[in-house]
Amino acid sequence: MSNKLQEIISKQQEQQSPSMELIDDVVQLVGFEVGEEEYSVPILSIQEIIKPIEWTRVPQTPPYVLGVFNLRGSVIPIIDLRLKFGLNPRKHTEETRFIVMKDKDEVAGFVIDRLTSAIRLNKKDIGPAPETIRDEGSFIEGVGKQSDRILTILKVNKLLERDF
Repeated sequence: MSNKLQEIISKQQEQQSPSMELIDDVVQLVGFEVGEEEYSVPILSIQEIIKPIEWTRVPQTPPYVLGVFNLRGSVIPIIDLRLKFGLNPRKHTEETRFIVMKDKDEVAGFVIDRLTSAIRLNKKDIGPAPETIRDEGSFIEGVGKQSDRILTILKVNKLLERDF
């Protein structure tokens, strides 16, 4: 497990309240920024989080597919979420990370601008995606509400769908 992911898990454990919340009523997420927005995915869908490494461009793929990279012998596609979400490209910074997500047999790396935090939300604080984007093709699973912010929760299975 990467140090950054371990750090997030440690912070999350510190956030746990001593109340007797049922574990089934809590969703554990990892937050990250792409552009000016904060998104989150379930922590169990994350294989690891790494600093950007070298990748190889693959011809005849959409612009948001940067190419593939080798992660301990596995060749994994790398997708720039800025481009996938229709934002302008940006040079990588010290805060840029590759977040490797998995769902069943599908695995891909995603370029994110910045990792934010580990988040624990009660299921009752998660609402459906807004009506304007509730179609099957949407990347949005739902919207989490915290006292100081709103979190967009993404569908990992939709992010991992191969359309290239």
